[in-house]
Amino acid sequence: MRKPKSLYHGHRFPASVISHAVRWYFRFQLSLRDIEELLFERGVIVSYETIRRWCDKFGAGFAHRVKAARRKPGSTWHLDEMFVSLRGEQYLLWRAVEAHGAEIDILLQKRRDKAAAKRFFKHVLRSNPVPHKIVTDQLRSYRAAKADIAALANVKHVFVKAAARGNNRAENSHQPTRERERRMRGFRDPARTQTFLSSFGSIRQHFALKRHLLRAPLFRKQLAVHFAQWRGFTHVAQTPSHTF
Repeated sequence: MRKPKSLYHGHRFPASVISHAVRWYFRFQLSLRDIEELLFERGVIVSYETIRRWCDKFGAGFAHRVKAARRKPGSTWHLDEMFVSLRGEQYLLWRAVEAHGAEIDILLQKRRDKAAAKRFFKHVLRSNPVPHKIVTDQLRSYRAAKADIAALANVKHVFVKAAARGNNRAENSHQPTRERERRMRGFRDPARTQTFLSSFGSIRQHFALKRHLLRAPLFRKQLAVHFAQWRGFTHVAQTPSHTF
């Protein structure tokens, strides 16, 4: 029986280096050049363009494994949109999160109408079960689009006033994206932005534990579990040395 090819077949750098670079990029507010410097400090000479290619090649796959391994999302969807500027042009980033704040899915679109809302609902339903309840702001597009989708037609729909900040789970989930947008000095290409943010949300949340709710020993214990899971997702066999 032929042995399957390694996930990193054809790459001259070891799996641990690539895994670290991809994790750092999606987990922290670091630029590609920042990661190049961090790796150089550890004796790894690699260009930021190579790191960019690693993130493009492996980011989506790692994020998919993270999402598949986490607990099933709750039965309530909280939906919201935020404006993002791509080379001076306004786009809407539609986001769905579950009751505990875990990101379910995102979709970058040009418009905010019924067709866009319907497209977003269908996009989320491709990889998630039908919810028991949907929470949105009072954007009329949600109601009109939901009525046109048979799977969602009878799902309970709760509206909250945007001014009251009643949909906090969805609204708060925009904050890391805003921070990353500022760090990257804005997004540029729609397709690359969609790909990046899809990976960014899943990978960042895998490590972003609720530190303020945990005692230090429990926090370290849970973080160690998440690191072990990450090594499984990225096919890194051994625990990295302290020098790396």
